[in-house]
Amino acid sequence: MREELFKIKEASLNNIKDAIDLKTIEEIKIKYLGKKGALTGLLKEMGKLSKEERPKMGALANEIRENIENSLKEKENIIKNALLEEKLKAERIDVTLETDNLILGHYHPLKRTIEDLEDLFIKMGFLVYDGPEIETVENNFDLLNTPANHPSRDMTDTFYFDDKKLLRTQTSPCQIRAMKEIGAPLRMICTGRVFRNDEVDATHSPMFHQMEGLVIDKNVTIANLMHSLDYFVKAFFGKDMKTRYRPHYFPFTEPSLEVDTTCPNCKGKGCPSCNHTGWSMELLGCGMVHPNVLRNCGIDPEIYSGFAFGMGIDRIAMVRYGIKDIRMMFENNTKFLEQF
Repeated sequence: MREELFKIKEASLNNIKDAIDLKTIEEIKIKYLGKKGALTGLLKEMGKLSKEERPKMGALANEIRENIENSLKEKENIIKNALLEEKLKAERIDVTLETDNLILGHYHPLKRTIEDLEDLFIKMGFLVYDGPEIETVENNFDLLNTPANHPSRDMTDTFYFDDKKLLRTQTSPCQIRAMKEIGAPLRMICTGRVFRNDEVDATHSPMFHQMEGLVIDKNVTIANLMHSLDYFVKAFFGKDMKTRYRPHYFPFTEPSLEVDTTCPNCKGKGCPSCNHTGWSMELLGCGMVHPNVLRNCGIDPEIYSGFAFGMGIDRIAMVRYGIKDIRMMFENNTKFLEQF
């Protein structure tokens, strides 16, 4: 039996040495160590040996089995490492390779406008506050002093989930949340998407972007509002830009105003872009915060006053970049976006 064991050892090690792939390694393992393998079959003959020889042959058989197993494992690792090296060479990417077809992305004009607006107001001392797009009717309408019969509450104008939740129609609910959370004094802006049931055309979309600003403190007047907005317009669009304020109505401000700016193309002289009026489209709405809104948020209007303003960021971007149609910003036309 000793001779048979050494023959199995020699034959198996030679087979392992000549193996060139993992499949052959597995076949050798089965041939010598499997249930019907040569070494296993020989060990079944151990019962025929004498009591003295049996432990000696058993120890030798275990030593040879261990030797074969170690050799198989070592050869298997060599083959696996060789395969990995071949794969790495085949999949290697030369990061130094130059190409003329490299296309770099850049900010969308809306994203750039949002970040530039936030940066400007942060420098003016405003904090940036964020809120959810799925809002409560209470925050979106009730606490903003919106009458029950206001058209914006209609099912035809607003996307409702139920009688208590909706897709926010404005970013003004962020002002409510900020006043409840932070209280007064307060100076904040918020930006984000809003949703209204509008027909899609060159200046309207059912989804668009807004920015709202709010200042609450003692002795805040409409002069502070006008000065802040004049500063914003000149800093964002150019020092030669002028503003025009017109009376308007918003349920959450009193008095309320709409703001126009001079045409960015002709600087107020009159041109085809502004129909020779010298003024661009309405830029934003604003006003002094209604006392009811302050009371609704736990702020005493006898002590504090404030102003608020809101603007469509899409409209700001259109004025800034001379874009004629709002739909162009949402169509993902790369030829259009590459201009910016």
